[in-house]
Amino acid sequence: MKKHFFALVFFVVGFNATAQTWSNDVAQIFYNKCTSCHHTGGIAPFPLTTYQEASPMAAAIYAAISPGATHQMPPWPPDNNYQQYLHDRALTAAEKTTLFNWLNNGFPEGNPAQTPPPPIYNVGSILGNGDLMVKMPNYVSNATSQLDDYVCFAIPTNLTQNRTIKAVEVVPGNMEIVHHALIYIDHNGVESTNINGFCSSPSSASTELLSAYVPGSAPLIFPSTPPLKVGVDIGPGSKIYFAMHYPNGSAGMLDSTKVILHFYPPGASGIRQVSANPVIGNYIFNLPANQVTTLTAQYPNNGGIPVAISALSVAPHMHLLGKSIKSYALSPNNMDTLKHINVPEWDFHWQGFYTFSHLQKIPAGYKVKGEAVYDNTSNNPHNPNNPPLNVQFGENTTDEMFIVYYHYLLYQAGDENYDLSELVSASLPEYQGFQSDEIHVSPNPFSEGTVALSFKEVFTEGMKATIYNAQGAFILDLTPQLVPGEHQLLWNGMGADNNPCTPGLYYVSVNRDGKFCSARLVKQ
Repeated sequence: MKKHFFALVFFVVGFNATAQTWSNDVAQIFYNKCTSCHHTGGIAPFPLTTYQEASPMAAAIYAAISPGATHQMPPWPPDNNYQQYLHDRALTAAEKTTLFNWLNNGFPEGNPAQTPPPPIYNVGSILGNGDLMVKMPNYVSNATSQLDDYVCFAIPTNLTQNRTIKAVEVVPGNMEIVHHALIYIDHNGVESTNINGFCSSPSSASTELLSAYVPGSAPLIFPSTPPLKVGVDIGPGSKIYFAMHYPNGSAGMLDSTKVILHFYPPGASGIRQVSANPVIGNYIFNLPANQVTTLTAQYPNNGGIPVAISALSVAPHMHLLGKSIKSYALSPNNMDTLKHINVPEWDFHWQGFYTFSHLQKIPAGYKVKGEAVYDNTSNNPHNPNNPPLNVQFGENTTDEMFIVYYHYLLYQAGDENYDLSELVSASLPEYQGFQSDEIHVSPNPFSEGTVALSFKEVFTEGMKATIYNAQGAFILDLTPQLVPGEHQLLWNGMGADNNPCTPGLYYVSVNRDGKFCSARLVKQ
């Protein structure tokens, strides 16, 4: 009923000549915040990369971005007023105003020739084949209308020597049913597969969280070029541990998710070791039935941390009773608070590592603290027990957890000045370029200097061209170079911020009079 009501409102309002349009105002917002999930082959149930795809979904879009929406879109749990992270999907106030203006005025298309060229998305892996692929066995979901399916797989890496990871990509075997995946390194190889339907995490202290996948999440890429090279060690006898979640509606559907690891070359020097540990953890607690309970934890239990560290990312973890969670560092005199993450409305289905925009220094002597609130009442729609039962710490989804993982390294002077948005890229130099029928790229791959983009037809008035990276993130608008009558433009490998782009895969996407074409180019 709500959907039809909104649709009726839209059509009654009709077209306003001053309204914002898809072509001039709205498309780029969708490209930046929505299409990483909502593209053909993506996890979302429908694509939103074109006006023809987005306009029929206007009522659903209105409902999803409205305050109080049951499933707020785009999903972005952290409070951006508390801390800033890479890959932020949250809509700004200005973006919401633009979208509501467009929706409330008949969602006009505008001139298709003025539409920004869309991002290009790889099918399957973004980063390429990597150095080691670990795949879980084929698994058919046993989710029911009452219970989602939570299963864990422990798969040997078969490594024969120590290696250092510089990037991790989780590639779902079936994007329609993988709601989230938590990926761990079992360093001692002691974990075992558990498909009882209630497994959400490992049990061994030697198993550390490496990465996480939720729809639309980016591969985990550590800075791997000077001035900052970091990585995670993995060695012989280790396993990759998959903690998989398959939701209601997936019963009988097949998945075989894989993890692709990219390593530094053997013997590479200057690599700073990243640790991934549950810095915050409370492992002995009881959540009484029919109560809202607040828990706290800190590290260390007494005093402060012995040496300064630099935090790279943070990942809070609770189960279905979680209501909110926060983590921060506090000075010895309690006068200085270093804010790390605040999730005011916890959603178990949207969790993962959040990479800080800058490394966060935690000085020696500071303590790291966490606060978490749990709703074990019948007012919690996610409560797995009806009526509510007393719940304690445990690995099953019907148990609870209070953990905050950090990726961190030993502090070095100047760490806090590194801009990770410049150092962390979604592209690595393993790709092979290819030529488009419409656009010839030369040289391809290219390194220093410029790459020439030669077009089959001459440029026309109003034509647009944009460079995106392999994740679909905006890099540079080449439109100012499109001189009508010419047929070639140059790219010097720089981004819109005038900084050199990292080596890897990029796309040039073009709109010529409402028709789109694209080509791949590889920077080495």
